[in-house]
Order: sequence, then C-alpha cells, then structure tokens
Amino acid sequence: MADEPARPHSHFYLPGSGKSLGYTAYSAGGGGSAVPPRDRAAHAAQLTKALTDVVVAGETLIAARDPLVAAGTPGFYIEFQLPADQADMVDKLERKTKNFPIELVTVQPMDNDFVAATVFVPESQRNYYLGKVQAYQAEDNVREKVQPDGSVVQTSKPKNERLVASIETARLAVARSFYTDSAELFPVAGAAAWWEAWLRKGTRERFETAAGILNVAVRETCLEFAERDVVIVHATAEDLGRIIANTDTIAELRMARDTPGFFMGLDGGEQHLWSADLVDRLDPCEADAPAVCLLDSGTTLGHQLIGPLLNAADQQAYDAGWAVEDLSALVHGGHGTQLSGIALYGDLTDILASVGPITVKHRLESVKILPDHGANDPDLYGAITAQAISRAEIVAPNRPRAICLAITSPGDHWRGRPSSWSAQLDALAFGRDEIPRILTVAAGNIREPIVAADYPSRNDLMPIESPAQAWNALTVGAFTEKSVIADTTYAGWNALAGVGDLTPRSRTSVSWHRDWPLKPDIVFEGGNMGVDPASGFGDHVDDLALLTTYRNIAERPFTTTGDTSAATALAARMAARILAERPTLWPETVRGLIVHSAEWTPAMTGYLGEINKAGLLRRYGFGVPSLARAIGSLDNDVTMVVEDSLSPFKIANSKAVTDELMVHELVWPRERLLELGGTVVQLRITLSYFVEPNPGERGQSRRHSYASHGLRFALKPADEKLDTFLRRITSEAGTRPPPRQGSDAGWTIGPQLRHRGSLHGDIWEGTAADLAERNSIVIVPTGGWWRENLAQERVGERVRYSLIATIRAAEGVDLYSEISAQIVPQVPTEIAIEI
Repeated sequence: MADEPARPHSHFYLPGSGKSLGYTAYSAGGGGSAVPPRDRAAHAAQLTKALTDVVVAGETLIAARDPLVAAGTPGFYIEFQLPADQADMVDKLERKTKNFPIELVTVQPMDNDFVAATVFVPESQRNYYLGKVQAYQAEDNVREKVQPDGSVVQTSKPKNERLVASIETARLAVARSFYTDSAELFPVAGAAAWWEAWLRKGTRERFETAAGILNVAVRETCLEFAERDVVIVHATAEDLGRIIANTDTIAELRMARDTPGFFMGLDGGEQHLWSADLVDRLDPCEADAPAVCLLDSGTTLGHQLIGPLLNAADQQAYDAGWAVEDLSALVHGGHGTQLSGIALYGDLTDILASVGPITVKHRLESVKILPDHGANDPDLYGAITAQAISRAEIVAPNRPRAICLAITSPGDHWRGRPSSWSAQLDALAFGRDEIPRILTVAAGNIREPIVAADYPSRNDLMPIESPAQAWNALTVGAFTEKSVIADTTYAGWNALAGVGDLTPRSRTSVSWHRDWPLKPDIVFEGGNMGVDPASGFGDHVDDLALLTTYRNIAERPFTTTGDTSAATALAARMAARILAERPTLWPETVRGLIVHSAEWTPAMTGYLGEINKAGLLRRYGFGVPSLARAIGSLDNDVTMVVEDSLSPFKIANSKAVTDELMVHELVWPRERLLELGGTVVQLRITLSYFVEPNPGERGQSRRHSYASHGLRFALKPADEKLDTFLRRITSEAGTRPPPRQGSDAGWTIGPQLRHRGSLHGDIWEGTAADLAERNSIVIVPTGGWWRENLAQERVGERVRYSLIATIRAAEGVDLYSEISAQIVPQVPTEIAIEI
C-alpha cells in the first residue's frame, strides 16, 4: 500500500514539537506471518460463493447507476476481511495495470482481530478475484529442490495460496466500508454532517459534479497529495453511498473535525509553533501585486503572518497624528488585525491544517479610520473614507486594489435611502476623478441579543445599515457552513443556523421600499452561533467562528472572528485574487464576476414558498460566490466578458434624448445547439456598471433622481428577428425597460425585479434549440438626472459597463470546445446604434 499522506484534519501534529495532538489511524504493513492453515476445498468454496455474490450485486449496481449522477469508470467496490496478522497482504489485492487497474483505497482495523481492505474493481476486472480463487482450488505451484545427495525433491502448494488463504471473506462495500474515523462519530441514518472525502487522484471534478446534482455542499478548498485529493462535503451517509454507487471517485471517508476551537485551545507558545510553520511554507507575492485596502482600526505590522505581505509605507492612518498600529483592544477589540488575516488568508483553520507551500498572490494595505479613543463624527465618515482611500492611492498609484469597509453606522432609519456616506461611496466607485474603484462594504450586524426562536424572521426586520445601501458598492452579507461544535464545554449545544443558511447576525433589505437596490449583493462565510439549551439564546462558540490573526502577538497569534465583517474581508480577498489573475479588469467587471459566480445554496432555495424571489434576493443576494467559477469556465460552461461604453444621452431639438444602445451578437455554436434540440440549457447574464449619485430628499421626480442613468439588458427572443427586435427596443428606449413578451419566459428573476440598482443579473433556462435563435443581447440606457438636469452638462458623456454571459449545458454535453473554437479567432460583434 502506498504511503498515506499526513492527515490534515482528523490528525493534528504540532510543528516542531514531535508531539501528536490527535489519534493516528491503523496503518497496514509490517513483517507478515505464516499462511494460516486452511481446508483448501472448503475455503475455496466459501470464497467462491462470497465473490460470486459480490459480482452479481456489483453488476446489478452498475446496471442501476443513475444516468444523471454516473461518471467515471463503471465498477464497484469490494471489502475484504483479513486476519490482522496478515495485514501485510493487502498490497497483493491490487492489480496495477495501465488500463483499468484495481486500486486499494482503504485499510482499517475491525473489532475482531481482523482488518478490512476496500478495493475499487472496474467492471472489466469483475471476475479477477474469482479467477484467483479458482486457480487456488485447482492448480498447484510445483518446485524442485536438489538435495545434498543429488536427489530431487518436489514440493507443491496451491497457486495464489499466500493471498487467497489470507482472505477471510468478501462483501460488496458500502459507505461505512470507506469510513476510517472513530466509530462513535459515524452519523445516524439521515443525519447530514461534514465529512472529509478522500478522492482517488484525477476524480475531483467528477465527484463535484455528482455532488452538485445531489445538492451536496462541497467546500471550494482542496488539499492535494500525490495519490489523493481531500475535499470537505456536507452530506448524509446515504448521499455518499449514492456517489459511491455511481462514480469511481471516493477512496476514504473521515469526519471533518478541524475547527478553530482546536487552535484556540492551545497555549500561546503552541500557537506560535503553528504560526511559524505557516510562515516557513509561505510564498509571498511581489511588492506591486494587487492588494486589499483595509479601512478599519489599523493592523499589526509585527505579526509574522501579516508583515510579509504589508509594506510599512502601506500602513497609514486617516489622521496623521494617529498611531498606525491596531492599539485599541477595549474599543475596537483588534478588529483591523482580525480582518487583516481574513483578507490575506481566509479562514486560517484550513490553511494551518494543510501541508506544502502557501502562495498568496495579493497584498495588504491598511488605512486606520477608527481612533483608538472616542469616535469620529458620523457626518464626516464620507470624507474620512475618501481621504483614507486617497492616501493609499498616493503611495501606490498604479497598484490594483479592492477596498474593504467593514464598518457601518448604527441605526436602521435609512431603509435603503442614500445617506451622505453611501452617496460618497457611490461617487468614489463611479470615479469622476477618472479612478473607478471596487468597494466591498459590510451589510451590518444585529447588535442585540439573538433569540434562536426568532431566526431568521428577525433578520428580515433588521435593515442593512449605512453605508451599505450604496448602489455601486459590493454589499456583503454573511452565511455559514459551520455546524460542528467539538468543544466538550458546549455539550448539548447546537448550531443555530443550518448549513448554507444566513449567519444569525446578518442584516437584510427585506424591509426596504421595493424601489431601492437589491441588497446584499452576495454572501460569504460569517460563522455561526451556538444555542444555549437552557436559555434559548445564541452565543459565540469558537468552533463556529473563523480563525484569524490576533492583535497582541506577545500573548498569542490567533483569535476568532465572524459576522458580516469577516464576510466582507473574504469578498475583498476574492476581488484581489481576481485582480491578481487579471490585473487589467475594470472594477465594474470584478464586481460583476463575483456576483456572476454566486449561487444560492439548497438551504436558501428551501425557503421559496415561505418567501418570494424578492425576499430571497433581499436576504441572500445572488448567493455564495466561487473563485473557480469567477475566473474560469468548467468543461460545460463558457463565459464571455465584455467591457465597453456607450453614450446614453444626446441633445436633439434642445432636449436630452436617448443616444446609443449596444448590440452584442453572441457566438453560439448554432448547429450544435439545434442538434441538441430539447436539451435543457441555461444562459446567465450579469450587467455591472456604476452610476454618478445625486443624493437629497427632493422627492422622486425624474429631474432629481438619485442615479445619473440606468442600463438594462434585453435578450433577443427566439421568435423575433433582430431588426424587428431593435425597432421595438429603440421605440421604447428612454421611457421604460422592454416589456416582457410571451415568448420571453424562462427567467429566474425576471425584468420587473432585476432592474434595480446598478447591478443586474438573471438566468434564462430553456431548450438548446430556443437558445440557438437567441444570439443577441442589447444594452439599453434608461433615464436619470443626467438626462433631466441639463444644467449639470452631463449629456454626451460616455459611461462604462461590463457584460458577462455564461452558457451552461447538462452534464455530458460539451459546448466548451465548440464555443471556444468560435470565440478565439473572432471577437463577438458589438454594434452601437444611435437613436
């Protein structure tokens, strides 16, 4: 059996101490022993019957594979039992051939002095072991040995005796056959839990596809070893059994028990050993790499995990008289240092538990905007934010950056209406100074005690706080995938929020007036709360939080954090990582890509019926983003990104009228789509742009509207020719978005709901044949104060936008290569039409 990689989750090893902090599972190997005595005929008969039953059951399993889930080499898993003193024979169960090898996947001890070894058997090799047993029963290996007197003595023994005599019995493997963790932790039937799925090398994509079809949550982080990839999944044992029955992916299952509570339970010296180990593995980026610009309480340059990625010149304060360090433990609790660790590394729990180099491709900038004592005047926060950003830009004017603002103003009196602070953020993002910016802003937290029985209805009554109502900012709420409480101090406690649901303190815009933007835009991990069974109140539990960097490094390097602050730092981190891959992308595009990659979890969509689509969007935004989806396409996804501009208004007969609309002719593989006919496909469209704000309580007249302009997207219906579609669009431009046509159904959100704010997204679903005729997206300008207020002399100015479109087909339909072949040699046609 190949050497097993270090156990990054179930087994912790304290760096530099030589001290194990967990259990070590059984490892096969050793010196071996004599072949156990067997009645040859009886043993062969018993194994022949057992293996015949296994093969019949395996063939039945293969025939019953779910065509929606099935992937990889057809086959089945066999669990062999061997005496513990014969464990060294497990290697001989493998058959290492170039094509369709038989692979040993797990070996684990049993309670009765036996070991269980599980192998994957391709369908073409299904009779391999029966052949071994038949040869053992009927054939002998004869050996001749010359004696000292010259005579020859023949000896014989059954063929394959060493292997076959060592096998006690065999059966078709089930999910528990792959489970190598503590027996008492195995979930009861129907109970979902977090698992480590150890995958056979090269099968991760198939596993994630099957998991997606079964609504099994898979975390994006993956640990890669020579022969295994390890991912974290939330599933029942029955879910995993279906994946085992339908794919060739799973090699081993363990419970995912790594939590921040483990590290928080260590003393300061032990924490420093873990921190030092991570520093030794750190591969930092260059000084001019993209950065997260953190506007908070400062940070700690001397922290060994922050210093390598923060230049001293990039650590500043809004007030030149302030210290730049994060000094206020009582007032702000080291908030800035906590978010620094999240912005650079994400949740440190996964990073510390990993092995191998850690490459960080973005840096940190810190501008302190919170004083160590007292508080700023809330009326000045717009100016403070602008000046803080300016300081960072002066030091590194050419560095791409994502700005992280996880501070909100207490109170809910705005309820979607612009404040001076939110309007300033919109102005900073719009960039009349010719510097458009990507800003991530926290939706805000519920500050009052959390009653478990009130969740999540109370969240819908607690409005997002200022300045998170900013149209152009990426407003971030919080959700959670954390549900494991390993700390025995909290025996009897349960996680408050379900896996994939809203973080208990996250605010929403459900109570806003319907005309204001849909906020939050997206949600990131913000941790969970534990429920005290005695009181029914939610409370902080380290196991349910995110592990990060601590301000007082002399005491310890780690602490925990959470809620929308941590979620916002994760959003800024994702933006910076996108910029590290594609540094020339516009801020509008980065925002669009993050939202375009977001998906609702099953827990979120499970509320449909209780709440409508508007409620879903105003609670969770567009869902949970994925870096992999944002920066690349999967085999069956093709994403087109267009960065362009248009002139929304012009002067005609002394009046401002609509000027241009843009037609983007999409390069679909039309013939292939027509061949697919009734196959269901999806087209996802996201339109991201920034508006120039015009705040003030002057009613809702068009002349005093808040947004400078609006843009809308319209997809050409399948039953309408392009010239007819354009005539209809141009006749309606400037007054209202195109009305929904009878032939234009199939949208997830719909035009009446999606056209709020300055970020619009939707998913159309229909047949491939229908999509073949939908080959044009039109960008249409709508009214705003630029058009109505001629005295401001904005008419004739151009505005930028980012259009992102993705085609997704059913599993097994490869559109990627065909669409890519057409897109690469030519740019999608863009036609500007003057009205």
